[in-house]
This record gives sequence, C-alpha cells and structure tokens, in this order.
Amino acid sequence: MIVQFMRFAFREDSTEEQKTRALALIRRTAAVESVAFSTVGRLLGDPAEGYTHGYSFGLADLGAFERYMYDPVHLAGDPEILPHYAKLHVGLAVSDDPDPELAAKITAVYQGKLAEYPEWERLMAAIPEVRFG
Repeated sequence: MIVQFMRFAFREDSTEEQKTRALALIRRTAAVESVAFSTVGRLLGDPAEGYTHGYSFGLADLGAFERYMYDPVHLAGDPEILPHYAKLHVGLAVSDDPDPELAAKITAVYQGKLAEYPEWERLMAAIPEVRFG
C-alpha cells in the first residue's frame, strides 16, 4: 500500500464557487478505480503554515499509483483544480512495500507525467508555492 498526503491553500482571488468546484473535482479524482481509500477536506493542522485543506489517498501498489496519475478523470480535473492553488505540499508517502527503490519509482512516474503532459508541468509551475516531500 502507498499512502500519500497533500496539503494545499486556495488563491485569495478564487471564489467560493471555484473552491467548491475544485474540491468536488478532487473528490471525483479520489473515487477512481485505483484509489483504495481517500479523504478530502479541511486541514486540521497548524493555521500558521498557511494550508487550509488536505487530501490523503491510498493506492494498493506502484501499478495503482501509475494508473491514478494517468487516469482520464485525474487528467481532466487538474486544469480546473491546479490554477486555484496558492500553495501545494505533496507530502511524503508511506508504504508497507519493502522495495528499497519504491521512492525512486514513484518519482519516475511523476517525471514521466511531466514529460508526457507539458500542460500539466505548466500548471504545476504556475502554483506560487509547491513543495514535495
């Protein structure tokens, strides 16, 4: 199992309607077949860090992770979600998979998506503050 956690904050100029739509799209992405479980909602962390919402999800294995990243539902949602992020922290993943190369393989999936979808790379680069790990 691979469990990932993301924290984010919306841009100040995003309307409540846009935020609601983005959260609905994240929940739709969280419901694709490759996701074993998920939670999307208000972040209960330290407000001083500037993050307001979070998304955690579990995937059975690296194959499920790759299907998730390239799922048409995921690909369709990102252009409507990512422009509303002021801050995004894709946190460390947790896994019970003993493969010592798993982190590198996950990174390779991200890099492969960036290479295959230049628009996704542009959307990610437009977020004022992005952090991995």
